[in-house]
Amino acid sequence: MYLENVTVRCHMVPRAVDPRTVRRRLLRLLEYLSLPGAELSCVLCNDEFIRDLNRTYRGKDKPTDVLSFAMNEGETLQGNEQLLGDIVISVETAIRQGRQLGHSPLHEVTSLAIHGLLHLLGYDHIKASDEKKMMAKSRELEDLFQRGR
Repeated sequence: MYLENVTVRCHMVPRAVDPRTVRRRLLRLLEYLSLPGAELSCVLCNDEFIRDLNRTYRGKDKPTDVLSFAMNEGETLQGNEQLLGDIVISVETAIRQGRQLGHSPLHEVTSLAIHGLLHLLGYDHIKASDEKKMMAKSRELEDLFQRGR
């Protein structure tokens, strides 16, 4: 297993989730997906930080739960197709959503990390048929942590 291919950083984030646990879960997801050498970063942040990113990159002046910045959108990168990109998760939003759904902060952050990772891998949910595929894959990956596998 590669040790430095997944980084998780905290930026002005509530301490509701251990970044080391998020990193271990991302590594497990990559291994399950047969991508053990793929590289990605994840930033755990607050609503203010993700709102700035959402405004800058999507033109939406409001916080969101997760953003993904894929390195392989458009043309394939020369030399390193394993470089996936960046996932940014608002822990504040994850905590609120988790409360509404009856999930722990870790469960909700894991779900958002899966959602972000699937976007990095090319999944999308604009069309209903694509959303169905993405949701099925998301449930499959979430099961890795629900059943203790």
